[in-house]
Amino acid sequence: MKQISEYKKSVDLLAVAGLGLCTLSLHAQKKEAKKPNIIVILTDDMGYSDIGCYGSEINTPNIDKLGMNGIRFTQFYNTARSSCSRASLLTGLYPHEANMGFLSNYNYTEPGYGDDLSKNSVTLAEVLKNSGYSTYMSGKWHLSKNIEDATGDKSNWPMQRGFERFFGILNGSDNYYDPGTLMSNNTFIAPAKNFYLTYAISDTAVSYIRNQSKEKPFFMYVAFTAAHWPLQAPENEIDKYKGKYNIGWDSVREMRFEKQKKLGIIPKNTVLSTRSPEIPAWKEETMKPFQERRMETYAAMIDAMDQGVGKIIAALKQKGELENTIIFYMHDNGGCAELEGSDKPTVPLTDEQKVLKPLPADYIQMSKKPEYTRDGKIVRSGRGVMAGPADTWMAYGPEWANVSNTPFRLYKQYVHQGGIASPLIINWPQGIKNKGAITRQVSHLMDIMPTIIELSGANYPATINGNKIQPLEGISLTPTFVNKTVDRKLVFWEHQANRALRVGNWKLVAKTKSPKKFTKADENSWELYNLEQDPSEMINLALKYPEKVKEMSEIWKKEALRTKALPWPWDRN
Repeated sequence: MKQISEYKKSVDLLAVAGLGLCTLSLHAQKKEAKKPNIIVILTDDMGYSDIGCYGSEINTPNIDKLGMNGIRFTQFYNTARSSCSRASLLTGLYPHEANMGFLSNYNYTEPGYGDDLSKNSVTLAEVLKNSGYSTYMSGKWHLSKNIEDATGDKSNWPMQRGFERFFGILNGSDNYYDPGTLMSNNTFIAPAKNFYLTYAISDTAVSYIRNQSKEKPFFMYVAFTAAHWPLQAPENEIDKYKGKYNIGWDSVREMRFEKQKKLGIIPKNTVLSTRSPEIPAWKEETMKPFQERRMETYAAMIDAMDQGVGKIIAALKQKGELENTIIFYMHDNGGCAELEGSDKPTVPLTDEQKVLKPLPADYIQMSKKPEYTRDGKIVRSGRGVMAGPADTWMAYGPEWANVSNTPFRLYKQYVHQGGIASPLIINWPQGIKNKGAITRQVSHLMDIMPTIIELSGANYPATINGNKIQPLEGISLTPTFVNKTVDRKLVFWEHQANRALRVGNWKLVAKTKSPKKFTKADENSWELYNLEQDPSEMINLALKYPEKVKEMSEIWKKEALRTKALPWPWDRN
């Protein structure tokens, strides 16, 4: 791991000394301090502009406060998909190096695509546990091939990868009222009465804080499933947004864009990307109430998640631990354009389907998409179904995903900016002096591990459980705490044969015509952008600078081979 010499020399922030961190005053006077607590908050399928301090109209005061009193990163990247991003975040590696080139529980044979977290990687929980931290997780795992067999291989379940306590799901998506693979530690459980997954994730995180010994630092990973489909939220949360979206996606997107410029989140020269061609203008939409309800529910899910963040902050205050707790907040990919049945005609229920037997209270759900609710209602989807209740299964589609990803284009699974650009907030009352700073330095999920290692004084192991551990790919972001430059050479992406490379302000990117298919036409479909001059990727310079395309495409291939993105399992023809 690279050590940041400038950061080490700074006299107005941190120095790692002896057994723990020492805070330095402006006059370089050292004071002994307990190691910082660390909380990593990751949300699911949320776009770049979905929180208030990055441009949204959605009510997120608690996250906004973290951002306004911490550091906001405007060029932070994820890996375009859930499992891949979680692997990169927790290991400090590119996802393929962590054996997570696609999604967990697939069965590819290529070295980077085993889709079961690599034993030659080490998780943040394993590193910090070995450094004297208590380690907790509440939320979505999505990193194990085995997610259902309690008698099978548990070696990649959270507790086997360093977490002392775990509450959450192993699945990648679930009904919020009756989630499959719901667990407490290593045991599958049934949800309690009046259960809602977002509330349960928050409340569990709060209970960990309240029960934590003040004599020992803790690391907590809070992985919300919000706002991944299905669109489900309590009615009182949805009511807050009634009528909010009757102006339509075009107007909401323009409002977010203007707010982003005022906040300084995007440069003044940024152009709002054009609406995706498959999306009609709002005035042409024929089912406006249905569309409004989808976005009202999505907003409610984010609002409920932000309330949970507020509970976590309040628990830290009550414990007297807020000042010495580092909080990281980020998203796993861009807004999601997947349809999940929301484009299909609604099928009327039969009389038999309307009256079904409720499930027993102790019934343990294993399906991520149950056919019936716990009280016996059939789960419905289709164009016209009003999202929100437990008996609906909907996504918000490309129409609102395009809003989420303002000002960018494309979505989750693609490696254009809309798929991979994410907020990153780092908040630490005791340790960050330039509160409210906005940084445009390029950063990535894999940088979180080395940043935390440096701040905690932990050691990155060469081996663990007899397995040789790969060197870190990420680099520490601590120089940004004192307005220093992060020494980044490049960032590389591959997902479903969608490809990208960023070197400085140049970004080379390509998308396939069909997911997981790679044709001769795709081979030479590179686009080239100067992100300083064109942050939203609107002016393709590939024909103007063919030598730059050739140079960067060769680097991309070398990186792909080095990081195990090649050979890939995708079809070639």
